[in-house]
Amino acid sequence: MSLYYPTKYLNRKKIVLDITEEDLSALKKGTVDYIGLSYYMSFATAYRKGNSMYDYVENLDQGINPLIPASDWGWSIDALGLRYSLNWLYDRYQKPMFIVENGFGAVDTLTNDTVEDDYRIDYLQSHIYEMMLAIEEDGVEVMGYTPWGCIDLISAGTGEMRKRYGLIYVDKNDQGEGSLERYRKKSFYWYQKVIETNRENILVKGKEKED
Repeated sequence: MSLYYPTKYLNRKKIVLDITEEDLSALKKGTVDYIGLSYYMSFATAYRKGNSMYDYVENLDQGINPLIPASDWGWSIDALGLRYSLNWLYDRYQKPMFIVENGFGAVDTLTNDTVEDDYRIDYLQSHIYEMMLAIEEDGVEVMGYTPWGCIDLISAGTGEMRKRYGLIYVDKNDQGEGSLERYRKKSFYWYQKVIETNRENILVKGKEKED
């Protein structure tokens, strides 16, 4: 076990775990059937001696890659990072992948009972496309994909209602004001088509992807 990072951490902190043979047997028998992951963005990291952003990682700075676009909240838009993550996890664990969350938070404007959220469509489209490449070209086994999310709700990360992820707009603001009426966004109809056609409407540089 000494080759694994958690063991190094435990040794550094002088934490001793009483792991029995019975425990090891239970762990061996209780392996997972698949790996679920949430993916929204990527980070860039750099080594800097004497600095640590987190108490469990030493000498590390973390930030956003300035060479790729980002959302209004500074979250990088890195579809290729999803493909890389799927490959890395599958190569390491050889288990089917399930993307349980993937979405784009933005300030939406309701106009004529809808939201023209092409930016969200672009985000989802690019990420689904990279997922398709991971499956078809790289051989990664992906058992499912679910976008975040179905309807607008308060962002767990920032506590804001205006940071909207949903395919359905909910009339409620950061102050709790609004009718709670719901309106389908443009992305709702787009994703509906993705499901209906089994992703045949995923576009690549303005052209339908060829099988």
